[in-house]
Amino acid sequence: MKIDTMRRIDHLAGVPLCWLASGLLRLWNRFRPAPETAPHKVLLVELSEMGSTILADPAMQKLERELNAELYFVIFAKNAASLYLLDTVPRQNIFTIREDSLRHLAGDTLAFLRWSRRMGIDSVIDLELFSRFSALLTGLCGAGNRVGFHAFHNEGLYRGEMLTHRVAYNPHQHIAKNFVALVNALLSKREEHPYSKTVIGDDEIRLRKASISPAQQSAMREQIKQCAPAWQPEAQRLVLINPNASELLPQRRWMPERYVTLMKMILETYPDVVILITGAPAEQQEAEGLRSRVGDGRCINFAGRLKLGELPVLYSVSTLMVTNDSGPGHFSAVTDLPTFVLFGPETPALYGSLGNSTPIYAGLACSPCVSAANHRKTPCRDNVCLQAIQPRQVFETLRSVLEK
Repeated sequence: MKIDTMRRIDHLAGVPLCWLASGLLRLWNRFRPAPETAPHKVLLVELSEMGSTILADPAMQKLERELNAELYFVIFAKNAASLYLLDTVPRQNIFTIREDSLRHLAGDTLAFLRWSRRMGIDSVIDLELFSRFSALLTGLCGAGNRVGFHAFHNEGLYRGEMLTHRVAYNPHQHIAKNFVALVNALLSKREEHPYSKTVIGDDEIRLRKASISPAQQSAMREQIKQCAPAWQPEAQRLVLINPNASELLPQRRWMPERYVTLMKMILETYPDVVILITGAPAEQQEAEGLRSRVGDGRCINFAGRLKLGELPVLYSVSTLMVTNDSGPGHFSAVTDLPTFVLFGPETPALYGSLGNSTPIYAGLACSPCVSAANHRKTPCRDNVCLQAIQPRQVFETLRSVLEK
């Protein structure tokens, strides 16, 4: 389904369903109050953002470290592969919901509610800020401990009254720290209003790195040579260009002609560089258009060549990547790849990568224009915030890596 269709369903059906579910939960708890349960089997709910599964990994690590918790996860099926990059959650503990049709969405939701009870989930953490659907999954999954963000007196979406641990979302700290705050609420030994009255240091949001073997790197070089037979791994460096962003927020896209200009600058200045244009299979045609406009044999269309789980291996044999603010900017964080991320409608202060990343951000007065208060939907149709970023500016920023 299209993103706007899902938003309409979430609003039109989500508001009355959240109101109804809140009332049912109040009645249920009055006659059959749930016993206090120590968290052992913890379910995390994050449906629509692949990058957020990486940003949530420090919080999941804390659950394992401090509670020795068995972790479970529910996510949209098309995004599940992002959980495999670090394999923090056992694959048999991941439940996927198809959202390609209303029939699949409804059927998988009912199956999930049965699954969560069969698994004996005792605690659930809703990582979402913008979804009433995730609030319903949280409230109705059968867990006694239900943790999530609550609006309190702030502007925000109505998501019902289904939480036992209401956490105040902090719009002034990184989302990864907000995720850790949800875990801290579950760890709290006393009731708080609101949760979570804790200090979260930068050391708590460090990512583990993916384990990549020399054999995997060798196999990746062979895959690259199938597309670029003239590439000489021992003499030529790889620069990755990821020009696309998801349909969730198309305003995040830097203009194609800017990418073409940037790639020409890199190739003209560094004769030992080969550029791979990366992307999903659906982006192959657009990537081919960019490659043909660059018009250089050292610019290769590599879109659709790899599965998501293979990306860390590609990153480990590359010199740097330039990308829009999208999933790959976070996926590369599980490696040491220098990554340069173009920001516009969102701010790196809240959604920046946790890896070896450099944000490039114009910082206009109107940016960021998406937030927890507007369902990540902006009225902007003219992304001057990205138009203000010039190819020369990006090129000069990259030179700190390319000159080494």
